[in-house]
Amino acid sequence: MATGNINVSVENIFPLIKKFLYSDHEIFLRELISNATDATLKMNHLVRIGEAKIDVGQPKIEVKIDKDNQTLHIIDEGVGMTKEEVEKYINEVAFSGAEEFLEKYKDSDAKDTGIIGHFGLGFYSAFMVANKVEIKTKSWKDEPAAHWTCEGTTQFTLEEGDKTERGTEIILHINDDEKEFLEEHRINELLVKYNKFMPVPIKFGTKEKELPKAEDAKEDEEPKKIKVDNIINNPDPAWTKQPTELEEKDYNSFYRELYPTQFEEPLFHIHLNVDYPFNLTGILYFPKLTNDLSIQKDKIQLYQNQVFVTDNVEGIVPEFLTMLKGVIDSPDIPLNVSRSYLQADSAVKKISSYITRKVADKLKSLFNDNREDFEKKWNDIKVVIEYGMLSEDKFFEKAQKFALYPTTNNTYFTFDELKNEITDLQTDKDGKLVVLYASNKDQQHSYIKRAEAKGYKVLLLDSPIVSHLIQKLEQENEQKVSFVRVDSDHVENLIKKESEQVSKLSDEEKETVKTSFETVVPKEKYSVQLEALDSDTAPVMITQPEFMRRMKEMQQTGGGGMFGMGNMPEMYNLVVNTNNPLISKILKAKEDSKRETLIKQTLDLALLSQNLLKGEELTNFVERSFKLIK
Repeated sequence: MATGNINVSVENIFPLIKKFLYSDHEIFLRELISNATDATLKMNHLVRIGEAKIDVGQPKIEVKIDKDNQTLHIIDEGVGMTKEEVEKYINEVAFSGAEEFLEKYKDSDAKDTGIIGHFGLGFYSAFMVANKVEIKTKSWKDEPAAHWTCEGTTQFTLEEGDKTERGTEIILHINDDEKEFLEEHRINELLVKYNKFMPVPIKFGTKEKELPKAEDAKEDEEPKKIKVDNIINNPDPAWTKQPTELEEKDYNSFYRELYPTQFEEPLFHIHLNVDYPFNLTGILYFPKLTNDLSIQKDKIQLYQNQVFVTDNVEGIVPEFLTMLKGVIDSPDIPLNVSRSYLQADSAVKKISSYITRKVADKLKSLFNDNREDFEKKWNDIKVVIEYGMLSEDKFFEKAQKFALYPTTNNTYFTFDELKNEITDLQTDKDGKLVVLYASNKDQQHSYIKRAEAKGYKVLLLDSPIVSHLIQKLEQENEQKVSFVRVDSDHVENLIKKESEQVSKLSDEEKETVKTSFETVVPKEKYSVQLEALDSDTAPVMITQPEFMRRMKEMQQTGGGGMFGMGNMPEMYNLVVNTNNPLISKILKAKEDSKRETLIKQTLDLALLSQNLLKGEELTNFVERSFKLIK
């Protein structure tokens, strides 16, 4: 038996490992199973190239709990280690030896083995949860087994072992304050979380399996059951295959495997597969999305060689695509590092750009191949696309070919198509193209109806980031295009032309009307404006100025806007049509009470049309209306 000190640059590395190696102690299981996977894949490769003349069969990794002895066992059937290799890879803290293996066999496609090899101090993470760790290992070479023991100090013992089967068994003597890792449900939870798609089968206990009944079996005969290995992972997940090997049903089946609680099918998928200038595979799914921009429950999962790393993919996946679901697997993404480091990493930047481009190309091909179907899905995917147009300039450029702008009549245009459609009728006297839009078809119905009566096209833009989007579109079109919401002014003023209506009232009469309204209408909420409009246009309208409302909305949804405007009280314009007969009737009313009643009634009707009449004001309006029709 040999004893010695582990050769590390920091004399007492173990307190550092326990405290700082990973913030989450549960990671130890991922690390140890990753090492076991590497050992198994190395063995498979040596057999494949003819260096090892043995029959490996169908190797698996086994995880066992021994509650009586308070130990957790991770057993593999991989290459194993000689006593000298234990000295080299364990005592020298030289990690898993994966890089050395890949270098040695670089001429034999070793890079395609799937070896993980990026998990740094993986083995030593065991000491985060164990006060003593044993390694029982036997090399595939014809050499004696080795038994290594360490109790969480820099001292170890290394002696010849009694293991007879090829491979390695790691035995963790679990700390009293980490006993959760001796519970079956906890270990099962971690295996499913981190190792669900590992490339080597992982056994955790056994389960019962029903055998099919014999053809001549009686109807009430109980089917026979046998015990089989409980394999908790799928070693061959969809993203590791070529797109030509998969059908639509395979993609949908994998989606349900990823997200068992998701009942709706995804709208479509994007298969990622690139090996230069970086390695990346994966499948992204577009789920049905609502206008709710809150954090998604099921997120994109990041793997490294089929080992789950995180579902916090910010910095790797462009922010606007974090609303999607699916898997990304890349050995080129550094693990266990800060977000700021990730965002500065050149490989990560390339990966992010590639994903953006692939998503844009897929959307464009869907649009080109079946526009009708794309239009049907637009409301379910628009939030992602609009967010992408705002946050990624390259995506904005590509999106010009497939981003849609629906009208209130359910007609869909690209922006170029829209401009061609409305140029003749919706260009104002200054040569600016005015795009009219509504954000709520029901609330703004009367305004939409007036605009459409003049032949105008009205877009329905109802996503929560629409204020930011139209601001961006105006800037990109060098302010030659202006977006105006239909309720921001009366229809004659939405698109200003050369001709003007003449008022039927004299200046003196107009002043009287204005004073009368200002006496009744709250000044802190309404600004009274007199306009000469068609006599059949409503007598009173409530509008909200485009600029003020838009800035307020932008600040409320984050970014843009003017400082403090998000908290400003709502202000409206009260547009009085001096050519409407009812305004003449108000002007001629001999009694102040009669005039006041008519003004309140017209104001409330205008408020009602905007869905702004509520509470006490609505009650008063109803009571006043009954009195008027008595």
